[in-house]
Order: sequence, then structure tokens, then C-alpha cells
Amino acid sequence: MLPDYWLERPPLDLDRATESAIEEFLSLGRPTDVDRMLDVDALLHGWGIASSWRFLSGLAERSEIAFHGTGDPGIRSFEPRQPIDFAPFGDRRAVFATTDPIWAMYYAIVDRERHNLSLNNACILLDLDGRSGVRHYYFSVSSGALPLRPWRTGYLYFLPAEGFVEQPAGTYAGHAARVPQLASPDAVTPFARLRVAPDDFPFLDRIRGHDDDRLAEYARAVMAAEPWPE
Repeated sequence: MLPDYWLERPPLDLDRATESAIEEFLSLGRPTDVDRMLDVDALLHGWGIASSWRFLSGLAERSEIAFHGTGDPGIRSFEPRQPIDFAPFGDRRAVFATTDPIWAMYYAIVDRERHNLSLNNACILLDLDGRSGVRHYYFSVSSGALPLRPWRTGYLYFLPAEGFVEQPAGTYAGHAARVPQLASPDAVTPFARLRVAPDDFPFLDRIRGHDDDRLAEYARAVMAAEPWPE
């Protein structure tokens, strides 16, 4: 059994409109000119899609796309950077993205510009109870900021997955596991963008808090599948 901070993705039940929107998006191709970036907002509005996370998750299961969440609506090229990351794969200078759009949405809707906070989060795909690739997440922000609801409207960028490398698979809590994190040593140009609001994020009310001075302790607990440090 996983610790209770891990959240399983809700069932991905797609209605006909969402399926049609996915098919239309895939038919549009991928423009290489950033000035012709695909407007995903208009597409979802046209089909009357209310649940963007279901559209995105269904799309991710049909096409290899790297997703990156941010509050900046005007990015034309993503440049490599060196993050603060306790995991070995993340300790490199690179453009980081993920094949899981829900994980990327978290980075889009947490407002790190107006609030002094740190992030603690992960996404993992587990072979669990006879099921393959079951998606689990946990999300946390600084406990001092959490009561302030430090959310914003942000943007999810769609990047070509070619040129990225994926974090190697391994095991977690005795199960075969994969973290859908990607890294590219080179700059990457997005081909589509979607505006996302806090209410679009399916786990908004499940984001927990952490003590900034104990981030390494939380990281050790999560990596060992131990309870959340209190």
C-alpha cells in the first residue's frame, strides 16, 4: 500500500466531444513557426470542453507530447536551466518537461511570483494490483503560503518530445515504476499553448503543505515510501 499522500488519477472517461477535440487537434499538425502556435483554448471552446485535464490526458495517451507549465504567456523558446532538485535526474542543466499534463498543470497554476513559496511534488506511473502504468501524484507548497491560496491562471505549453530524454525506469515501494519527467540539453520551441485556471486542476483541494526548512526530509520520506513528515 502506498502512503496516503499519493493521489491516483481519476478515471479517464472521455465523452464524444472530448474525443472529437482530440482528433481535431491531432489533425492540425505541429507548426514549427512559433508565431503560428496552435490556440488550444479556441479548440476546446469550440467543442464546449469544460474538463481540460481530461482532454489533455486523453491527448497524451494518443501522442508523444512534452508539457511544460508556467505563468508566462509569452514564451517563444524554452532555454536550458539548472533547477534545485534532490533527485539525480533533475540535477542537470536542461529544459524540463513531462509527458503527464496534470503534473505540468500544477506548475502553471501555483503562483511563485506573488508568493514566497517552494514546491514539493511528484508524478509516478506504477504497475499496481495487476494494472500497468497507474498514475499517482502528490502536490505540496510551503505551509505558510497554503492558507493564502497562492493560485493563478497559467499556461500549459506543448513541446515536441523529440530531443528529450526520459528519466530511467526503476522500482518504487516494491513495484515497477516510471517517472514521466523529460530533459532536453537544448532549447525547445513550443508548438501549442493552453490557458489553465486553478479550477481546471483536478487536485486543487488536495494540495498539502510542507515546512521549507525540511525539504530534504520530505524528499527522503517520499523516496523511501514512508509517511509524510509531521
